[in-house]
Amino acid sequence: MGSFVSRITGSLAFLLYALNTLFWVCPILAISLFKLIPIQIMRTVCTYLIDFSASSWISVNGIIENIFHPIKINVECDNPLSPKEWYMVIANHQSWVDILILQRILNHRIPFLKFFLKQELIFVPVLGLAWWALDFPFMKRYSPSQLRKKPKLRGKDIEITKKACAKFKTKPVSVMNFVEGTRFHSSKHEKQASPFTHLLKPKAGGMAFALSAMGEYIHKLVDVTIYYPEGSPTYWEYISGKVKHVNVHISVTDIDDKMRGDYTKDRQFKIDFQAQLNTIWKQKDQQLITMVQQEKQNKEVQ
Repeated sequence: MGSFVSRITGSLAFLLYALNTLFWVCPILAISLFKLIPIQIMRTVCTYLIDFSASSWISVNGIIENIFHPIKINVECDNPLSPKEWYMVIANHQSWVDILILQRILNHRIPFLKFFLKQELIFVPVLGLAWWALDFPFMKRYSPSQLRKKPKLRGKDIEITKKACAKFKTKPVSVMNFVEGTRFHSSKHEKQASPFTHLLKPKAGGMAFALSAMGEYIHKLVDVTIYYPEGSPTYWEYISGKVKHVNVHISVTDIDDKMRGDYTKDRQFKIDFQAQLNTIWKQKDQQLITMVQQEKQNKEVQ
């Protein structure tokens, strides 16, 4: 009986999420056409309208979630957040559900999240166009073999990052980056020989390029740690009500000027930046260890 109910719940939730997406994508795409007009004030107004529509999209998703699959999200944040600030947001990555959790807890608390996406995702039906309209940076990574065959490609990803981030200087923005580069899995963890207990090794490039491109605009780092006590869920498990609670810790700190520099040409800066990110990741790993221990203690008390 429970399985039947969860299937009905998930199906209804998915239908409503799809309808809500189509409802908001239409004005987002329509407004984005006016952004093509090369008048800065026009583009700025359109950006505000598009971000408002996107935030409303997330808000309605939250209402659907509360009705069909309510989830208790325990959030700890060590410093205040503001929708009028520019932020670099990083988080551990375990599931596509991470994005839904991040949108849920940060919507209206900080500017609308702009995710770094793989270039291939622009071809996702409906959503790809919406992400393009929302100015999500689409990244194309080149393998070492591709770079050897075509040396001219070297640095192209940096140019794309800087060009994308240049659009974020006209209004407050939150640039989101999953610095692990992929979702956590035990096999990936083992293959990497990761020194962290609950995390993959962080990749510094995308974050360093974004900070360089944004210059003095981004000076706050929002470090989000997500822990699923019941195990990392799939999207279907999430919308069908199988996820009961999620624990989230948010750390807000100033971005040190030492984290700004030329990541491609300054070798010492590259080494130092990676070291600073590794330090942040060690703290995040310890945070996850603490969250796991606290959850075990809570279960023992119950």
